Amino acid sequence: LGGRTPHRLPAGAGAPLPLVHVIDGDSLTVRQEQGETIVRLTGIDAVEYRQDCARADGGRWPCGRDARSALERFAGRGPLHCALAAKDRYGRTLAACRTKADPDGLDLGAEMVRQGWAVAAEDNYMVEEAEAQAKRRGIWQGAFVRPADWRAAHERPASVIATPDV
Repeated sequence: LGGRTPHRLPAGAGAPLPLVHVIDGDSLTVRQEQGETIVRLTGIDAVEYRQDCARADGGRWPCGRDARSALERFAGRGPLHCALAAKDRYGRTLAACRTKADPDGLDLGAEMVRQGWAVAAEDNYMVEEAEAQAKRRGIWQGAFVRPADWRAAHERPASVIATPDV
């Protein structure tokens, strides 16, 4: 996958199953004619599926599950239009994905950060992160552990790490 190549993940005429299956807040499986592709959204780091967060009142809530639900709403059943970048160490395809091929399509990464379900992993989406934090959306409504720090504290043995944390 050299460079950022625009790629339309096909609609699959009349497919009875969704074309998109959300794994967690920043990873999805996309059904295509040639099989399934696991896509990791670039530029964001969403709270992990098993992660919980604290509300302003101190109560705990399953923010990782809510992040997954949010990405399910934003992505819908597909198709998605993705700019493929590379592969990560787990073999997932790294991509920026939109719900439409044109700029009017919802940028899934930007929306996940804007709604407070992910943090900006790079300089991308810093404006969206600041907005979410200022408006106390999603994980910003209380205390949370940054996803990378949570993963480090909950790391599985190397022999077990073969798929994204679900």
